[in-house]
Amino acid sequence: MHQLSPFTCRRLNQLPRLTSVWECDRRPLSTAGYAPTDSAEAAQGDCIIWVDSLQGVVRGLSVVPKETGHEAIVRALLQAIEAPQGGVEPARPRKVVVCDREIQFFLRGALQDLDIPVEHMPALPVIDEVFEKLQTPDIPRTKLPKAFEEVLLEKAALLWQDAPWDYLSEQEILAIELNCWEIETLYLSVLGLAGMEYGLLFYRDLASLQQFRHKLLNSEDFSDGMQQAFLEQNCLFINFNPVNDVIPLPTLGQTQSARAVEYEFGSLHPLEGLRSQLAEEEAASLVVVFEALHRFFKKHDLGAEDFALKPTTSRFRIANPARANLSPKSRKRGAKADKADKVQAEEAPPSGLAAAPDTLSVKISTMPEVSAAFLEETLASPEETDLTTLVDDSVPEGSLIMLSSYTDEELAPLKQSDRIYYQRLLKPPAQIPDTQTEWPVLTIQTTRPKAQILIERLQQEGGIQAICFNPGSDPVSAQVFQVGLLQTAQGQLHLFNEYEMDNPLDIQALDKWAQDSADNNSCCGCIIATGATGSKRGRPTAKEVIAFFEAQAKPPEELGLAPLIMSYAVEWE
Repeated sequence: MHQLSPFTCRRLNQLPRLTSVWECDRRPLSTAGYAPTDSAEAAQGDCIIWVDSLQGVVRGLSVVPKETGHEAIVRALLQAIEAPQGGVEPARPRKVVVCDREIQFFLRGALQDLDIPVEHMPALPVIDEVFEKLQTPDIPRTKLPKAFEEVLLEKAALLWQDAPWDYLSEQEILAIELNCWEIETLYLSVLGLAGMEYGLLFYRDLASLQQFRHKLLNSEDFSDGMQQAFLEQNCLFINFNPVNDVIPLPTLGQTQSARAVEYEFGSLHPLEGLRSQLAEEEAASLVVVFEALHRFFKKHDLGAEDFALKPTTSRFRIANPARANLSPKSRKRGAKADKADKVQAEEAPPSGLAAAPDTLSVKISTMPEVSAAFLEETLASPEETDLTTLVDDSVPEGSLIMLSSYTDEELAPLKQSDRIYYQRLLKPPAQIPDTQTEWPVLTIQTTRPKAQILIERLQQEGGIQAICFNPGSDPVSAQVFQVGLLQTAQGQLHLFNEYEMDNPLDIQALDKWAQDSADNNSCCGCIIATGATGSKRGRPTAKEVIAFFEAQAKPPEELGLAPLIMSYAVEWE
């Protein structure tokens, strides 16, 4: 092992020694959520971080190729000592702690002349917090015009209580004729029927909606060109983000209106891309549209059979919110202009806030032909799409999700142990898997209390019947992913993870799963283990396993699932 030169050791030993402990870890970029470039090569690298746990300061951060040896960790430490980041002075730590034994042994040898003890800890909470922050994308916060912020949020709260996603799918479209502020008609697509994310997309033209849906459902490779398709959308949007992002089951008896929610507004445009700031005219338009929609939802029974497939039209007179923000002089001048130029205004819809009349006529209509076409296109698979609620809060927060493979010999102790709950295949395949092939296995590692709750929930629903990976997309961030789903005997779907299609490691894991399941006659398994906070974190043994479910690996088409479209959720401070 290489040693630091005497000159370097003397130079470093002259620096002051702190009383704080420094934490260090090296993790793949896919885990760290950090990459300096968008290239596939960069995504294969590692991120090295040195953190002063007492001051809570990142003293050193470097990105190295995956094949680089642990010498890179020493180089990052020297930088953290002599040229630290975070605006702190050069100094040495009292000691350092790592969670990897191999790194510990390497640093002990490399730092022996610096008199810096190197200790091992199974968990590094400060490092975990830093990596978690690196995983969180820097999403611009919505900026609403101050003049309309309060009333816009009030109207949004009414729509949250209306919960149109309980009745309308994203394929069932409503037309909203505004004819003001350079907006003629908006075409509404409601997100949330699957129970994952709630949102309203207001397309500025029908062609944009039709084009996006066609590309979404007809792309042979789900990731091919989809980012460009997302960015080509032309719409305003609002997303409803429940506090703590918990989507309750209907059986819990909790209504939409009883839950705290936060709102995210924005715009997508082929030339502008994603924009989180709304212009005053856009904000005023949404205020009017929200109020008209609220009245429409109250007037009509959305739960009626095939409501969106039957012609229904209503017209509402909505007060112009912009008038409330005008001075008395401006309001009087605007009213005079309305009276004098009434005929001209009808021929040329006014633009600008001041030019609009005191009240606006808004017409909302169902679009039976368009909705029927969208539904037919979505349900073109051999089986009818199952609209069973997708539950995303079953797998405990903080669980480790791993895809791996095991031989029959390795799985035998799990099936024979009296301590481990074992479920056989609910629907055995026509052909029994070859004992020489490996079983693809999903492992969910969490704490013991949370694992018990998860197992009981799955047992109540008859056990795990199938494991599926379904394509999904975020129409705002342009992210394309695969959603991992557990299907229980009752048909309930439980989300366990999302796999990004621009992440080589995720793609590799899914490809390996698909190959193993194909070799094993579509048989797979699910292990639920404890030890997520102990020394076996990420490496559970048979002692940590408390349940093993045999299941079948099924494609989304066999479960009647279409590609999922998620709304854009952001965590506000």
